[in-house]
Amino acid sequence: MLTLDRLSLQYGGRKIFDEVSAHIGPRDRIGLVGSNGAGKTTLLKVIAGHAETDGGEVSRARYVTVGYLPQEGLVAEGETVYREVETAFEEVLEVQRRLEDLRRELDGLESGDENHAELLEIEGELQHRLEELDAFRMKSKIESVLLGLGFSVGDMNRPTNEFSGGWQMRLAMAKLLLREPALLLLDEPTNHLDIDSQQWLENYLRDYDGALMIVSHDRAFLDTLCTRTLALSLGRMEDYAGNFSFYENESAHRKHILRQAKANQDKKLAQTQRFIDRFRAKATKAAQVQSRIKQLEKVDLIELEEEEDRIAFRFPEPPKSGRVVMELQGVAKAYGDLTVFRDLDLRIERGDRIAVVGVNGAGKSTLARILAGTEPPTAGERTEGHNLKLSLFAQHQAQELDPKKTVLGSAEETAPDTTETRVRTLLGAFLFKGDDVFKHVSVLSGGEKSRLALVRMLLRAGNFLILDEPTNHLDMQSKRVLQDALNAFPGTFVIVSHDRAFLDPVVNKVLEVSQSGLRLLPGNVSDYLQKREEEKAAGPGPHGDPSAGRRKPDGLSPRERRRRDAARRQEAARRLKPLREKGESLEKKIADLEKRKEALEAQMADPGFYGNAAEARASVREYDALKLDLRQAYADWSAVVEKIDALDNRQNP
Repeated sequence: MLTLDRLSLQYGGRKIFDEVSAHIGPRDRIGLVGSNGAGKTTLLKVIAGHAETDGGEVSRARYVTVGYLPQEGLVAEGETVYREVETAFEEVLEVQRRLEDLRRELDGLESGDENHAELLEIEGELQHRLEELDAFRMKSKIESVLLGLGFSVGDMNRPTNEFSGGWQMRLAMAKLLLREPALLLLDEPTNHLDIDSQQWLENYLRDYDGALMIVSHDRAFLDTLCTRTLALSLGRMEDYAGNFSFYENESAHRKHILRQAKANQDKKLAQTQRFIDRFRAKATKAAQVQSRIKQLEKVDLIELEEEEDRIAFRFPEPPKSGRVVMELQGVAKAYGDLTVFRDLDLRIERGDRIAVVGVNGAGKSTLARILAGTEPPTAGERTEGHNLKLSLFAQHQAQELDPKKTVLGSAEETAPDTTETRVRTLLGAFLFKGDDVFKHVSVLSGGEKSRLALVRMLLRAGNFLILDEPTNHLDMQSKRVLQDALNAFPGTFVIVSHDRAFLDPVVNKVLEVSQSGLRLLPGNVSDYLQKREEEKAAGPGPHGDPSAGRRKPDGLSPRERRRRDAARRQEAARRLKPLREKGESLEKKIADLEKRKEALEAQMADPGFYGNAAEARASVREYDALKLDLRQAYADWSAVVEKIDALDNRQNP
């Protein structure tokens, strides 16, 4: 399908690609891996046609289309969310425009006009093309992908410029998925997704009818989707017939064999060099010496990739906290008319290692700030436990760094009793290597500032850690360092993250944040996801409704409970009303269309129908248009019914 043939690229004397070759088949699921700077993003750009190489070529069959999703930088403006994503169906929209123009032209012609019959024939061809393109399902496809990526029904008609960078990337992903290119190139696709959207994307890509090439630091995502791994290193690319975990094991095995081969080669080269040095001055050995020198010149030296040191880092030993670390009672949070959550109770005990999950906008970061005490609740109480020493990492902290300080100086001021060697070792683990530590904070990128803020937190001695999306700007080695440190940490922590591979080895509880409240479950994130699947499979009811586990004994009086339930019913009715009205409108539309279709079928069954050719053609044209309208109306009605059923099940477990 697509071939990379001897690609070469060099930057400043360093080989990025050294005659790299590979073949990508129609259904390949490829993980592209390598250390930072190995050239992964560059290779995606080359395949997509957005970057050039010094040599070699990318060849592909004529039918092959390529879609590329970069890490960031895509911004949509000037349209609503729905209209922006609709542009993915360029051919459908173009055929629809041509059909509208053609119908206006036909309306201006007399039936006897010599062009009339020809235009009617073209119109029929365009209608058939719309059927081939599955145009009647376009709307339901768009809504399905947008909802899967976390947009709500209310977002569909919002202007795109109201959405932040992360949501802009979701828009770009939605358009790319709907275009359905033969090869999808995805660069860190899960960076801006919550755990629900990530699950949806995994399921979507698992069934994708095309090839995938994915760059990601989320090993669970790669393990789930990829059946092949391409590893870039030292300008070369190796092919592994398995997912990321297979690659790690096989790569270690290959490196072991390569190290043995290099040791043997070095031994033989040393013996040859000793012979040359010993007999260089002897005339009787001159021919042999020259022969050995030529042998050395022809040797293809085995090159080993520089091994990354396994950095062992531990948090400073924290003081012991009380058994209850923190407690929230009846906590609510609102911003003006927007209520994020209400009536939350939560008890965190010493030794709890909690992952906080939930859809974007559910209030995970808000909850983290309330726990940290940096944001007060609107109502309720936050109670700190005995001897609490809290340490917080939040994205906004990156903006509070002193821009005049160097990276090293900023880190050292947090832990004045820590040696410079230890600080520099930790900075190196988080990608500040060599002279990078002498950069001023003012010149750092957003991701670099975020990593520096994380290093500063790791150097503080706290017994309760709160980390909000700590892995967003980390590579796999940095994640391992943080994982090891958390596993060895004797205190308590809460982590807001969607990175399952990072969370699973370090957490023992999962806190789900949703519109229904909080639900604290034992186990790691994989256990939580499995439980959700079991709940979905069980269906509505006390054993299958996920919301049942979230509802805690509320301690309300019967009157208060009736008021609360009445408020919930009112809210459900408010959300259901526009959907029911839309459903009723569609039902009426379908009935009218069916009635007209039956009338036309009765006319066409009359033997005298074709007596007037112009009227017959007009009726046939209307009949074809009616069929398309009916299919679209039924698709719209089915989508509305599904949404009503989902809301009914959620509100009436």
